[in-house]
Amino acid sequence: MSTIATVPAASVAETRTESVLRVRGLRKSFKQREVLRGVAWDVPPGRVIGLLGRNGAGKTTLLRCLLGLSPIDAGTVELFGEPMTEPGGERMHRIGFVPQTFDLFPWMKVRAYLDFTAAFYARWNHALAARLLGDWDLDPKQKIGELSQGQRQKLAIVRAIAPEPDLLVLDEPVASLDPQARRAFMAELLELMKAPGKTVIFSTHITADLERADADISLLRDGAIRFTRPLAELRERMHRAVLVRAGGWPQAPVTAGLLKATLKGDEAQLLVEDMNLDSLHALATREGATLRIETPTLEDLFVELA
Repeated sequence: MSTIATVPAASVAETRTESVLRVRGLRKSFKQREVLRGVAWDVPPGRVIGLLGRNGAGKTTLLRCLLGLSPIDAGTVELFGEPMTEPGGERMHRIGFVPQTFDLFPWMKVRAYLDFTAAFYARWNHALAARLLGDWDLDPKQKIGELSQGQRQKLAIVRAIAPEPDLLVLDEPVASLDPQARRAFMAELLELMKAPGKTVIFSTHITADLERADADISLLRDGAIRFTRPLAELRERMHRAVLVRAGGWPQAPVTAGLLKATLKGDEAQLLVEDMNLDSLHALATREGATLRIETPTLEDLFVELA
């Protein structure tokens, strides 16, 4: 049995010049199902933002709405301080996007496709694209339709990185990659982030990649961004208090900062923000329980809060 407390959304900056992305009141429905329910979100420059949420939470829908690839029902989206009403304009030269799947232009060869794509961008790092093709074993003369799913995903990543975008949006980009290719991709991503002002929004379930990138974590739950916080802050402020007593618990104990309580046999597992250790020891004494404190991993937090 478990209970979940609402995690308050982080306050959002109102100064437009400080945000690469600014979203207010974003709503999106499919038929009778409202997927996004008044999303408010600010993304600052120079950070990797890990977008976490359960399957079906609306992560892909949100990313497509942000880029003008899917119409919105209400609300506003601004990219680089300008309204995002449709995919176009100079700002699109500053954006790279890697979708979940890449199935376009199966008749084109890899090199021809990249040359074709390069013509649409104000800048294109041909040397970087050529190096990535070699490093990632992509044959420039092979047709896209002959590539494996993992190879097509690599090509989509090359296409997104080669313009050296100011904003790189990644929707589960490594789902089709083996561990070695995923590590190589993360190395390139971290190299890209060394340039000042570069920003990445990274939707993934592979929390180890977000930890490697020292990402800020944004949680999408129940159609809204519930918080955006640096990973280091989450680790510092979130703890699990485990209370153990014989006979178990008829109901979960309550303490200040409680985010979620889960009862498992003789244990009451309390996910607590900004825990007060003295209060927890007093609670354990009152309940005749032993107490231990654990530091959850990012994956633990995702499972608990998403």
